[in-house]
Amino acid sequence: MSLMVPPLFAALAESRSVIVAGAGGGFDVYAGLPLAAALRAEGKRVHLANLAFTQLELIALDAWAAENLALVTPSTEGPDDYFPERTLARFLATRDWPAEVYAFPRVGVAPLRAAYRELIDRTGADALVLVDGGTDILLRGDEAGLGTPTEDMTSLGAAAGLDLPVKLVTSLGFGIDAFHGVVHTQVLENLAALDRSGDYLGALSVPSGGPEAALYRDAVADAVAATPLRPSIVQTQIAAALRGDCGDVHGSTRTRGSTLFVNPLMAIYFTVGLDALAARNLYLDRLTDTVGMRQVVSRIEAFRDTFGPFRTPRAFPH
Repeated sequence: MSLMVPPLFAALAESRSVIVAGAGGGFDVYAGLPLAAALRAEGKRVHLANLAFTQLELIALDAWAAENLALVTPSTEGPDDYFPERTLARFLATRDWPAEVYAFPRVGVAPLRAAYRELIDRTGADALVLVDGGTDILLRGDEAGLGTPTEDMTSLGAAAGLDLPVKLVTSLGFGIDAFHGVVHTQVLENLAALDRSGDYLGALSVPSGGPEAALYRDAVADAVAATPLRPSIVQTQIAAALRGDCGDVHGSTRTRGSTLFVNPLMAIYFTVGLDALAARNLYLDRLTDTVGMRQVVSRIEAFRDTFGPFRTPRAFPH
């Protein structure tokens, strides 16, 4: 590792075909756009994927590439009010990118892992980067609050069982999950523990004046316009941070009545080794054979009901 070469890009230096996948559902794949743009600029093939909140049962049958794996393009038939994957595909079509976004339905770990294997076979990928909009994927289970872990842990559990040369997890949007009860000093404690084991790949800021940030801001603005009733709380805050905004800045009516703290930390990728993160998780093994999301939810709840004591949260001392 060297200060001159960010460890995130050093880890992907030999990779030729990279899957950048939204781990937590919804608009999470958008958080991977700055990274995807940088990788494409280096000549790598990048394939975008997302664990979908979209009602994928409503899309056209010919969009299904394999069981639990849909290939969404600008012309894919489906819901009109909320379809982030198609919205992104339509945006990419205006930017000289492959206008394709793969989508996984909300299934359990076992079928999602099988779908990922199909995607790897289809794309010839030799690397996977799971992207979380927020930080709850970095939580191990003994924290004061877990945020919204269901989709993130399903993605993490599925990816942990894949055989690939490079598997990483990166999060963009530090601080946003306070909205859902995450204590971010505990996120930092987890990153420090991963650093001690050699599995923390550092923090990398997205330059707000660069082409990656410009692409991202444009994509988020397009998504807000296309999905006015359900704009992304996470992505609008990251986009605000990448405009240089700071403080109680609201990019969506969905956060009305809450106090936000948009700040430059939200525009930083925090990256760790995927397998090491999975190994540190205290309940991921309970999710391995889950078939549906309800099983994932119930098993996380059962773990939290029987585990204790939880780590005592600390406030930032400055």
